[in-house]
Amino acid sequence: MSAPPATPTKAGSAVPEQQAVTTLSGVGPALAQKLERLGIRTLADLLFHLPLRYEDRTRLSKIAELSPREPAQIEGEILGAEIAFGRRRSLVARLRDDSGEMELRFFHFNKAQQDRLQFGGRVRVYGEARYGRRSMEIVHPELRWLKDDEVVALGERLTPVYPITEGLSQQSLRKLVQQALQKLANHEIVDLLPADLLREQRLPSLTLALRTVHQPPADIDTLALISGEHPAIVRLVLEELIANQLTFLRLREKARAQAATALPAEQTLTRKLLQALPFSLTGAQTKVLKEIRSDLQQPRPMLRLVQGDVGSGKTLVAAFAALNALGAGKQAAVMAPTELLAEQHLLNFSRWFEPLGIRCVFLAGRIKGKARDSVLADIRSGDAAFVVGTHALFQEGVVFKDLALVVIDEQHRFGVHQRLQLWEKGRSDDSQGPHRMPHQLVMTATPIPRTLAMTAYADLDNSIIDELPPGRTPVTTVVIPDNRRDEVIDRVRAASAEGRQVYWVCTLIEESELLQAQAAEATYDLLREQLAPLRIALVHGRMKPAEKQAVMQAFKAHETDVLVATTVIEVGVDVPNASLMIIENAERLGLAQLHQLRGRVGRGSAQSHCVLMYHGALSAMAKERLAVMRDSNDGFVIAEKDMELRGPGELLGTRQTGIMAFKIADIARDQKRVALAQQLARELLARHPQQVPPLIARWLAGREGYGQV
Repeated sequence: MSAPPATPTKAGSAVPEQQAVTTLSGVGPALAQKLERLGIRTLADLLFHLPLRYEDRTRLSKIAELSPREPAQIEGEILGAEIAFGRRRSLVARLRDDSGEMELRFFHFNKAQQDRLQFGGRVRVYGEARYGRRSMEIVHPELRWLKDDEVVALGERLTPVYPITEGLSQQSLRKLVQQALQKLANHEIVDLLPADLLREQRLPSLTLALRTVHQPPADIDTLALISGEHPAIVRLVLEELIANQLTFLRLREKARAQAATALPAEQTLTRKLLQALPFSLTGAQTKVLKEIRSDLQQPRPMLRLVQGDVGSGKTLVAAFAALNALGAGKQAAVMAPTELLAEQHLLNFSRWFEPLGIRCVFLAGRIKGKARDSVLADIRSGDAAFVVGTHALFQEGVVFKDLALVVIDEQHRFGVHQRLQLWEKGRSDDSQGPHRMPHQLVMTATPIPRTLAMTAYADLDNSIIDELPPGRTPVTTVVIPDNRRDEVIDRVRAASAEGRQVYWVCTLIEESELLQAQAAEATYDLLREQLAPLRIALVHGRMKPAEKQAVMQAFKAHETDVLVATTVIEVGVDVPNASLMIIENAERLGLAQLHQLRGRVGRGSAQSHCVLMYHGALSAMAKERLAVMRDSNDGFVIAEKDMELRGPGELLGTRQTGIMAFKIADIARDQKRVALAQQLARELLARHPQQVPPLIARWLAGREGYGQV
């Protein structure tokens, strides 16, 4: 890369993009507040607020040439107006040009508008034509009154249509954008990308790209502009993706500059645990463990994400990783997003570790008083070598003696900041050397599409457990309406007769007519009545942790046949004898959650089944989602489809999406550009580090904290 232009000066200078929108004419406190709702605070925010679509006002159409559902601009004479009464009261005006007549219909109008239209006159209107009762009509057209002899020039460019908010009109926003663009006439926005990069990629300057998207010429390829394929959009997308990558690269660079305790590969405890297991590790587990051990032996912090489909054995991999810290006399901690999952982890780790002489302690919000004080004292003294807990682990008052490994489960439920908070808990002072940070292992059972991992977890190395333990049989999935409930109940009865257990998942605890969801409590009562003498149990999120644990343990011990549950069983439950799952109102859940729930069955050698029941008529998207579940058991395929249908924010969860709130880039649309952005970000960081802060500030203003340790 060649040297880029000089770095722009700091905020408060004459650089237009850094100026507040209040520097524009007509922007007072009230308008600034409305713009703030759109995330527009500076001129850069305004210029990066791109149009949703464009209107062609560069020509006039004749009434006789109008086609339904196509926008058009017509000039003609108003012949009068009258109130029409039908299903809705409306004001209807007749418009005539030299080719014919049509109607303009207004459902919302006032007396002044009614009088003006009844009076008549020349107008220019714009809107989408449709078939009316008597002729073509436009509902609520944009209307401009013309003087009898007035000639109004047609637009020379396409007219942008922006995302707006209440109290802010398209016309007002267009005028503000025009003001901002005029400032560029004498003071262009500085290009922070090297000139040779723009030449290689055949991309325009930033100023030209912004002018193009806000003032596109009439002959531009509008489809390319809207679809993100036009060079002007590609230019903006690429720079934003590069800024995103730079944020994570800087985070990674700072983290890797820290010191960590190099942990040698532990042999004795590892061998004992392997011998105690009733099965062998899969090839994928062995491969990922090798990658983790290699990281742990380095004197810098491991930053690794381990992905694995439901049931692939991630928790066991985390256990072997922890033994490397525990065997070296250090501490390890596992953090889970819910108490239920944390309790399940405590049971699993205790089963593996206690025979090895390793004590496992638990810390969550419900641990109070003297019990909490005792746990905190053991953590501080190092008597508690292995700690399992929830977000309580990074709260004030929790002090580790020598934390060498942090394991974060279901990372997407925490977000970047919470992960870093627990990481900071492990910072230790060494009189013989620098501060040391713990190694960090992040796990998720929600498969993340490769592109999304490259943008949301770019600070982490990525490992994938892409193999299920032997003996697992794919789950067969069917989709049926809930008016066939009796058939499903018969199926439950048959499964129980074969000695198998059943999950029946409901999405709500109490009845709700609004959501029309079958409540868990009502279903529990119904099944107890219809499936007697089968043993039916109920578990939901409002039960006390001890109650939930007792119910689940009874189910695992086959003391109950059917477990009616809410989505609290999404993670953390392993009952190999359960071979049938029914999910009520499956259309209300996302693909990732459905896949997680379905993963509770198919854990034994018996053929397992999942029944997705839906209520009422399905939308096109709901049909497509449920069809994906029926046709695939591959979590990564399902995750890709989930991102395509619902976007990355839904897939990652709200806590993870702060860094993903792109202004222009669309990960689903722009997947093919992420790898290039990653490569260019590395080159920029290596060759032009002075450009990194202004690039990040331009695109991630207010969110720079994601790039700080």
